[in-house]
Amino acid sequence: MKALIRVCMLFCLAVLFLWVVRPLLFTTIEPGSVGVRQSALSGVSESDLEPGWHLRVPGLHKVIVLPSRYQLLDYVEDEGGDRALQIRTKDNNIVTLDVTVPYRIRPGQAFALVKEGNHLADTDGFRYQRLARETAVSVLREQLAVLDSESFYSTQKRLDVAAATLERLNQSLAERQLEAEAVLIRAVKFRDDYEKQLQQIQLNEQNKLLDEASERVAAQQQELDSYAQGTRALTAAREQDWIKRKADLERAYEVGFLEIPEEDNTPGAARRALEALSDEDKTALRVRAAEILGTDDPELIGDEYLLGIKNIEAETREYGRRVQTEAEAISARLAAEGEAKVAAVRGAYESRLNALLSSPAGAAYVAWKSAEFVQFDDELVFSSRDGVPSLLKLRDFARQFMGR
Repeated sequence: MKALIRVCMLFCLAVLFLWVVRPLLFTTIEPGSVGVRQSALSGVSESDLEPGWHLRVPGLHKVIVLPSRYQLLDYVEDEGGDRALQIRTKDNNIVTLDVTVPYRIRPGQAFALVKEGNHLADTDGFRYQRLARETAVSVLREQLAVLDSESFYSTQKRLDVAAATLERLNQSLAERQLEAEAVLIRAVKFRDDYEKQLQQIQLNEQNKLLDEASERVAAQQQELDSYAQGTRALTAAREQDWIKRKADLERAYEVGFLEIPEEDNTPGAARRALEALSDEDKTALRVRAAEILGTDDPELIGDEYLLGIKNIEAETREYGRRVQTEAEAISARLAAEGEAKVAAVRGAYESRLNALLSSPAGAAYVAWKSAEFVQFDDELVFSSRDGVPSLLKLRDFARQFMGR
């Protein structure tokens, strides 16, 4: 129990020590801030303190905390008009601008700002803030005065001048260890009477741009129509050309390239006309056929291309009919000859057979074959005068069968 009490006492003493000693020996730099250590012996430290805990010896060190985030210089026309940024334009006109300039202390240069003493408190914040406002007003009035009244309504001109103003402003703020992020011109306002004139001028400019755009659209439309008409004309010409080429190809493949006499319309007239041509005429005809058929080598054009499909089909049909007719005639003749030979053979066979059957041997053969069909009674009777059955008279019986 005593040991536990002792541990609790030590823990309480440690917490009390940290609670009391930490604020005395350490300082806290919050996020969005930067610190600068100033020593009573060596002066301002040559480095900035990032957010976090940093050692500080009481009576020896002093930590100066400054904002490191972006701060805004707003020049907005309010009810009193004391914060409005009024600029005299190039054409001697008064314009009221709504401008915002975000700026900050340059990273790593807060210690230099402290050395210059610009971290001290002023009537409204820090001294560097007042210097930043004064510098920004001076540079803005100097740089934005190069625009005339109409240029303030040109977005591109405003952006160009704002970029030049930002560059010039950063050159001036760099001397005070500051930097600006942008120059934002949010609103432009002239006197009411001149505002109406500018609105009319702006309307006229917009109408002018609209007219120019309409002219460009009309020119592009005309160019498009001309291109479309040219395309349609070219398409029609190409279509007619393809139709003609297709017709020529069909005629070339179907009819061929030979000139057949009108009086000769029989099948084979094209081949006879081809055979009648000389070698020079055939070569010239092959060259013309190669040009029409789109072949570079005339040697590939054979007789079949010169004759054409229709002529070859006509020859084929004529040849088929002629061969079929000849085959039918030969078949009929051979059939007749075969039948005659068969008849002659059959007549010779029958004559030979009759001659054989007329001989004694043939008669005996006929009698033998006939005897197979003789059927005797089951009981024999002696009907002959000599008491011998007629069946047993084999010689007489055989002669009767032989027709003797």
